[in-house]
Formats: sequence, C-alpha cells, structure tokens
Amino acid sequence: MTGKPQVHKELDGFEIQINEFGEINSNMNVDKLNKFLNENVEDKKLKDRDDVIDPDDIGRPIRVLVAKVGLDGHDRGAKVIAQALKDAGMEVIYTGLRQTPEMVVNTAVQEDVDVIGVSILSGAHNTVFPKLINLMVENGLDNVLLTGGGIIPDEDVESLTDMGVGKLFAPGANSKEIAGYIKTWVKENREF
Repeated sequence: MTGKPQVHKELDGFEIQINEFGEINSNMNVDKLNKFLNENVEDKKLKDRDDVIDPDDIGRPIRVLVAKVGLDGHDRGAKVIAQALKDAGMEVIYTGLRQTPEMVVNTAVQEDVDVIGVSILSGAHNTVFPKLINLMVENGLDNVLLTGGGIIPDEDVESLTDMGVGKLFAPGANSKEIAGYIKTWVKENREF
C-alpha cells in the first residue's frame, strides 16, 4: 500500500488523552469506537493475540498484585509490566511506591490474588523476599506465587529460588514470557 494515510470519516476529529493515572478520556462515544475497531481492525483484536489469557482456562482472570517494596522510587518498569499483564487478560492491582512487606501481604490477602510480583531495584532483594515469604506463610498465602524482577545478581537469584521465590526476571525481559510463566504456574498450582 502506498500513498498518504487516510483518516476514516467516522474517526475524523477523534481525540484521545491518557492522564497520569492511566485513565483514558476521549471525545468519541466508546460504543462507536468499539464498533469501528471491531469492523476495521480484526487482526489487532486483543482476543486474537496468542499471549492473552482466556478466563475460561481457569474460570476467571488471574489476579496479580504488582508491588514496589522499600525506598526504591523507580516504578516505570513495574507500571510497564502491570500494563502488559492487563493486556494479557489479567486483573492487576498496583500497590504504588514505598510499600512494606506487611503492606504488600495485607493487600494480597484483601485482594485474594494468585500472584505477587515485586519490582526491586534497590539491592534489598535478600531482605525483602525472605520477609515476604515468611509473611505469606503466616497469612496462609503459601499457594500464591511470589515472583518479581529487577537488578538481582545471578547468585542471589539462585538462593532466592531455593528459598521458594518463583522465577525472577531481569530488566528487559519479554512481557509475553512473564505472562506465560504466570499463566502456566497458576494453572498448575492454584485450585479453582
């Protein structure tokens, strides 16, 4: 196809804005936009993607808590992963910055999550993950996956895995791989 891209007449003047909280505001009726997308963008539908989790596989969407523990104030990666997991069909709860392990586990209990994913860049992984594991066991969450990612040396990854932490992902990890790992773990380890 060559030539200048054309704007479909039904979308002429369409504007969309995403605010700092990820909320979408647009000047178009959502039903009208969805109808247009369904009719014109068949190959881009989320339901046709191979990394999307079908809730029928387990009866409901997988619930994931994404957490930032400690004083680490960098959460861009956590937000990117949270969005990728949402795009893959999961329900995602993001705790925000500067959480304690107790706050994370309390939220996990309240939200009845299948997975806790911790983003950690501060170097405190050898303190944070063992504390989380102990709190999870104390609160009956021993059937919940504890996974995460960030800057974690390989030798520490091995010791944390031996302790019971799930797979840990380095910066730049493929979001499809992360979603696939979570889906497989939940299907094999959670009872619905």
